[in-house]
Amino acid sequence: MDFRLLGRVGAATGAEELQLGPVKRRSVLAALLLKANSAVPVEQLIAALWDDAPPTHARTVVQGHVSRLRALLASAGAGEHGVGLMTQGPSYVFEVPETLLDTCRFERLARRGRLRQRPADAVAVLGEALALWHGPALDGTAPSAPLRAAAQTLEEARLDVVESLAVAHERLGDRAGAVAVLQAEAAAHPLCESLAEALILALYRAGRRSDALDRYHRVRCLLADELGVGPGPGLRGAYETALRGGPVGAGGGGPVSPLPAPGAGPAPVPDARYEADARYEADALLLAPAGRPPAPAGPAPRLLPRGVRGFLGRGTELAALDRITGAGDGAVALVTGPAGVGKTALALQWAHHRQARYPGGTLFADLRGFGGVPVEPAETVREFLIALGVPARDLPDSSAAAAALYRELTARRALLVVLDNARGTDQVRSLLPSGTGSAVLVTSRIRLSGLIVEELARPVPLDVLGPVPATELLAAAVGEERVAAEPEAADRLARLCDGLPLALRITAAQLAARPHWRLADLAAELADEQRRLALLSLDEAEESGVAAALRITVQGLPPEAVRLFALLGVVPGPDLERYAAAALLGRDPAVAAEALDRLAGAHLVTEYAPGRYSTHDLVRLYARGLGTDEGALLRLLDGYTATALAASLAAEPGEKPCCTLPREAPADAPVRTFADRPAALRWYAVERENLAAAVTAARAAGHDDRAWRLAVLQWPYVVWSVRDGWAPLLEQALEASRLLDDPDAESRVRALLGWVLTREGQLSEALAQLELAPALAARAHDPSSEAIALVNLAVALDADGITDASLRHVTRAVRLAREAQDVLTELLALQHRTHQLLARGDIAAAERCTAYALALDDHGVTTGLGALRRAALRLSRSEALLALGERDAAESCTRQALAEAASQGFQEGVNRARSQLEALGRPVDLPAAPKGGDRPVRS
Repeated sequence: MDFRLLGRVGAATGAEELQLGPVKRRSVLAALLLKANSAVPVEQLIAALWDDAPPTHARTVVQGHVSRLRALLASAGAGEHGVGLMTQGPSYVFEVPETLLDTCRFERLARRGRLRQRPADAVAVLGEALALWHGPALDGTAPSAPLRAAAQTLEEARLDVVESLAVAHERLGDRAGAVAVLQAEAAAHPLCESLAEALILALYRAGRRSDALDRYHRVRCLLADELGVGPGPGLRGAYETALRGGPVGAGGGGPVSPLPAPGAGPAPVPDARYEADARYEADALLLAPAGRPPAPAGPAPRLLPRGVRGFLGRGTELAALDRITGAGDGAVALVTGPAGVGKTALALQWAHHRQARYPGGTLFADLRGFGGVPVEPAETVREFLIALGVPARDLPDSSAAAAALYRELTARRALLVVLDNARGTDQVRSLLPSGTGSAVLVTSRIRLSGLIVEELARPVPLDVLGPVPATELLAAAVGEERVAAEPEAADRLARLCDGLPLALRITAAQLAARPHWRLADLAAELADEQRRLALLSLDEAEESGVAAALRITVQGLPPEAVRLFALLGVVPGPDLERYAAAALLGRDPAVAAEALDRLAGAHLVTEYAPGRYSTHDLVRLYARGLGTDEGALLRLLDGYTATALAASLAAEPGEKPCCTLPREAPADAPVRTFADRPAALRWYAVERENLAAAVTAARAAGHDDRAWRLAVLQWPYVVWSVRDGWAPLLEQALEASRLLDDPDAESRVRALLGWVLTREGQLSEALAQLELAPALAARAHDPSSEAIALVNLAVALDADGITDASLRHVTRAVRLAREAQDVLTELLALQHRTHQLLARGDIAAAERCTAYALALDDHGVTTGLGALRRAALRLSRSEALLALGERDAAESCTRQALAEAASQGFQEGVNRARSQLEALGRPVDLPAAPKGGDRPVRS
């Protein structure tokens, strides 16, 4: 298979193009592929489809397009290629090997081309990367802001490769080729200063000085006319070079690489943002903010330690550091992230390449906030004063005097200060230089909110690496040949390491120590969750590795946060929110929310959406090994059960509860409340994967009484998304109910499972369940449950034509519901009874049946299934009236049904009403869309 974003968005299998359909479906695919193998929340997909306010049914539209994409992929045999579209909580994940996605192939070819030492090889590989483009990126998608921004980002990446290709041509001695490459792009992007700068230098090197000068003046005038700005430093520098006839950095003499820091040893593998460009360091001082004081006399301190070898990726974060520090005025950048994510590596990479901007010198201190004894600020101030030229004998005696002297000395310098491993704002505050020409870079595992509030520090969050850079980091450490020989094993190793650079480097060290091991061998070892953390430790005696880093992070957190962290290993689903956390702790949701916030501040959990938290796999494994409260899982299951019960009552307020809480469940546990039906259905959608995982966990732990309840209590959402793969969950619930020997539980599960199988077209499997359900409900002495089971059985039997048996089942269901005074269930039975009568041609009886049904008092139920049953009955009544020749009455009845169906988002009913009005030859005026939240559309 092949997926394309570099041009018109498309997908193909072999030579056959997949028919993606309308623009919005193509846009959903593009938004998912842009974040391939990552969770994409539904809200982001909605934003990608509508540039203005989305319609009330936007979520349903997205779900429909996802469902159709799944069907299209299945028909194309996508699973055989490792491609799948998965639901993950409130998000979707498009799983696809990077080799099948043209953006990943382009990125990999671009990186390889820039790293090629031989110019001819670089030209070939970069040309191959550009050949993947077949028009503007994301062509054929909705013109929404997120997709426009993504297309612009891809286009900028393409232009970067174009510039690199021009440099490669020059290194090859083909200056005319460099000009040709750049001229076409400069014409297409006349306001792109970097292209204009590269073209001016290429023209000058090719001996076309007058053309170079002319190009500059044309771009200068265009910038002034179109944007009202003058040329930037890079463009001015290119013009001055051509004007003076001076030397240029890449003038055919070979590649120009960033210089290593003094004493740093071999330069690290450069990121694409920092490589093969002579202008990078030359422009560093030009980019420095105006107004910086000159460097003082005497040598400037350079305290940076050696950078990390093999640094890759992080272009977005490096650019963010450029933006923050480029603003001047004593900017403070705060790099935060979990243990082992590479904060120090990022800080040193950026600092080594940008320290030329700071003529006053570079100061560095490891504050040891995590591990060892934290460094006192006064001690660091003294070290900095010595580095700034203060003799040891002249150092002030008091901490206050030393801090004052530090402020005085730094007021006259343009310094770069790097403060690594800070635990709190107090460690940092006295180390901030006072000069506005300085910049500070702080790294920490926790959010230093005080630094953000008091010093206006700008945070730069750092997360784990994606699949591509993670695999490339492995390749840089163990050799490209070894990774290229086992690409699938390398990808699996990257995933088992959770994209954590520390874990990846330890894995690389394990492989380096075992040259006879295949990558697949180590992947098989790491797949054992019991051993994974032990394998990701180089030397237990030295307390090194992932587990040690996590242990140090947890130290110092408040007791409730530590306790909640230890319970995270119990959570069976992909995420949790404060009510689930409260159930785990057995505490109030406010206490749980505070504990979650502290864990998020320490990057032990990630708040990926407002109020929703997830954990990386390695963190979850570590938490699982801490030893847990034995009652935690049961508390969590009871919390989910109680909330699901509340959601079912809010979603269908007129229906009788399908179950009660287990006898042992606490009655006073805090439960989320639901303002209305849409809120309850949204909760079901968001929590679907968590509830499914909870059912599996309940079964594994022997809590079968919770397992069947957690499955069946989702019935309101099952009704609205019946063809969305519910059978496996309900089969687990059925096994649990059978083990309990509970006829009530078993009858309810079989009735719901049979109905789902009926709607999926699996009639024989459905009948196997439904034929047993009524008798089980009768054994449980629940007439309403028996009535529903009989109706569901009749629906399955009638799929091949109305039978006498199904007529008897519905007649009995009506009687049972009436005796139980269960009006909504009686409406359900009468709805199907009317369908049977119409199918048999007994029009008069159908009209009488609907008249009786619509006269029933349903206690004012105006939403949910009660409203839908009334709408369906009105539509059946309209058919009967039309057949009896009463056209006006039929039209009136149809219009009432249309209004009810539209108000509930009952698309099937809306379509049926429209068809009936068209059959009557009457105009179809759709009612206004409902207000107050999204309404799901029934499958």
